[in-house]
Amino acid sequence: MTGILLDSNKLNRLTTEELKSEILALTNDRDADPLNEKVLFHKNELSPYFEELSQRNPYPIAAEQIPVVLGVWTPYWSTIPFHDALPGRIHDASYQIFGNRGYYGNIARYAPGHQVKLLNRFSSFLAAYDFMVLQKFEVREGEWYIQNVGIEQSFKRRESPLTIDKAEEWFNTVVESRLSDQKAELPETLKLENLDKNTVKKFEKTYLATPKFEHLYVDHDFRLVKTQREAKQRPSYTIAIRRK
Repeated sequence: MTGILLDSNKLNRLTTEELKSEILALTNDRDADPLNEKVLFHKNELSPYFEELSQRNPYPIAAEQIPVVLGVWTPYWSTIPFHDALPGRIHDASYQIFGNRGYYGNIARYAPGHQVKLLNRFSSFLAAYDFMVLQKFEVREGEWYIQNVGIEQSFKRRESPLTIDKAEEWFNTVVESRLSDQKAELPETLKLENLDKNTVKKFEKTYLATPKFEHLYVDHDFRLVKTQREAKQRPSYTIAIRRK
């Protein structure tokens, strides 16, 4: 941990755009690091930057943040464990979609070995696994309220990429289905196809919880989010950048 990173005077002198740029530079290509390394990286290096940025939040009132976040985002760097609970997540095909009807989708494509050039030669024969966690969102008593309401799975050919438009189309289709069946709720026991029991148990513990969700900073292109599944659990942090 270097002194310059903890020099509050240096951070104070940076403009907000410069501060965001430094955060993105520090975390560039580091989202695939092991979780324990990312947690330490936040503690030892990123926390002063996050603290400084949080003091400049242009939308500190939760209710005013909703119209700002609508659209498609990609998690640029995150310490949320479930993001990589399955192997082979494709960073550029990971999306957070906030719809204008109170639904929020976390969508990602998983293609184990996709970074191996030899395997990519056979992409037309390989499958990819698309995964969506659907949530409801609203503001209650001045705070964000997030509730998990569904999980969707889809198996596709790897050669057909999960683009922003395809992710939005899938999200909107699922939302329409939920709106036509308001009684639909996340089941107490998840039935996920082609996943081992230990992975399913891991997802159950996460998705049956009601996480605490807070924007430490948000503008139209950059979000810094703090989440916490339980009071005793360590907080997680996510940097998200707008895609659409």
